[in-house]
Amino acid sequence: MIKKREKKSQISMFFSLKDTLDQKHPLFILAEKINWQQFEDAFSPLYCSDNGRPALPIRLMVGLLILKHLRNISDESVVEQYSENVYYQYLCGQSEFVAKIPCEASELVHFRNRIGEAGVELILKESIRINGDDRFDPDVSIDTTVQEKNITYPTDNKLHRKIITKCKVISEKEDLPVRQSYSRTLKKLSIDQRFRNHPKNHGKARKADRKVKTIAGRLVRELERNLEPNSRYQSELELYKRVLNQKKDDKHKVYSLHEPEVECISKGKEAKKYEFGNKASIITTQTKGVIVGAMSFRNPYDGHTLKPAIDQAEKLLEKKSIKTATADRGYRGTSKINEVITHFTQKL
Repeated sequence: MIKKREKKSQISMFFSLKDTLDQKHPLFILAEKINWQQFEDAFSPLYCSDNGRPALPIRLMVGLLILKHLRNISDESVVEQYSENVYYQYLCGQSEFVAKIPCEASELVHFRNRIGEAGVELILKESIRINGDDRFDPDVSIDTTVQEKNITYPTDNKLHRKIITKCKVISEKEDLPVRQSYSRTLKKLSIDQRFRNHPKNHGKARKADRKVKTIAGRLVRELERNLEPNSRYQSELELYKRVLNQKKDDKHKVYSLHEPEVECISKGKEAKKYEFGNKASIITTQTKGVIVGAMSFRNPYDGHTLKPAIDQAEKLLEKKSIKTATADRGYRGTSKINEVITHFTQKL
């Protein structure tokens, strides 16, 4: 439910953020440039007007998302730093300093899910608009990078042990009988799996890996027998079976149980051969370096990301000002998209 705005007849006579802050500070200038009312108009219909708990202010949530990406920090960090930084609070619409966190970090996740892709694109569009005429450059550069997910480096043994842990949690939550917990067995197997790169331990470690996989399969099958056919855990069990059945050379493998859509991407980097996440396409102007487009993809060929990326940039710029696009040779295959001429160089 949308929270009713409090009517404040006067501000504090002792402390007002706007009168005491440095008006040349970048965050102060940014707060004055952004059109906050458009976010109120766009996101207010997403809330119920007369039912439910009062929601947090829309400007606060949008401001926290902007700060998160400006500072390149996590949800937890931006919420924590908000209580310590007066410029953060002014950007988010606070008129007086408040020495406490504005919300839980999970609220940002719920807000992103509520506004969806269109809402995030609206925030990006406003961030492009405040750059003024610098955003209108006929020549742009396009490149892709990896948007890494917050997961550990995946191995089969890690996934199998997580399956065992989650199966035990489901059994305890639903009060289901468990034939064996395998606690002592798993402890002994973890000892056998140490120092696997040593020639004498390699065979013993591989044998322990197979045993852990067998135990995970037993617990999954036991859950299937004890749970009802249409239980709420059916999708989780299907994911566990998919992990247990996948082979080394399979396509579309599962690398994380809590992020099953993660892709394994190799960009040819010497220091980091494999990265786990999604592919992100970024478009910047060549003169000023203003980001005028950003899209996330699974893991397609770079050339196939050109058209949707350019379409989004032209949509956000509100007019077709792009004439040429420069990309590396990984994009080769299309010389012209819409009215945009593409050039391919060896390295951007």
